[in-house]
Amino acid sequence: MNFRLRDFQAGDFEPLYRLDQECFPPGISYSRRDLTHYLRMRGAFTVVAESQSKPLEIAGFIVARRVAKGMGHVITLDTLAKFRRNGLGTLLMNAVEERFISSGCHAIILETAVDNAPAIAFYKCLGYFVLKTIPRYYQGRLDAFMMAKRIGEREV
Repeated sequence: MNFRLRDFQAGDFEPLYRLDQECFPPGISYSRRDLTHYLRMRGAFTVVAESQSKPLEIAGFIVARRVAKGMGHVITLDTLAKFRRNGLGTLLMNAVEERFISSGCHAIILETAVDNAPAIAFYKCLGYFVLKTIPRYYQGRLDAFMMAKRIGEREV
């Protein structure tokens, strides 16, 4: 399956919001207000993937942000169920990693629910490892794994 990557445009908000609601259960999915906040955060960027099939549709997106000197943070990765296991998630993660490397980042962090086995396995396949457990990260009751990966080459 072919996908075209591009940067977020203002008209993408509603499709991205609906996609996030499909990808995550209530309480973990973002409200309109939260999603707007993350899209507009200082240092944040959003990469949108469109399917090349007819009709064109948004197949997935990733929101990420440079958080500190040399550190990137993946805020969310969302893909439509029908496009999963077609390399879309990897394509989006690679695009973010490349952007972080080009801006001088040497590591990326992200969070995922401890009960989200497919996401944990996916991130581990990409070279991420569990850094720590964050108690009650989601809805004040569900723990999350903070996962991390070193990227690029650090000068000593």
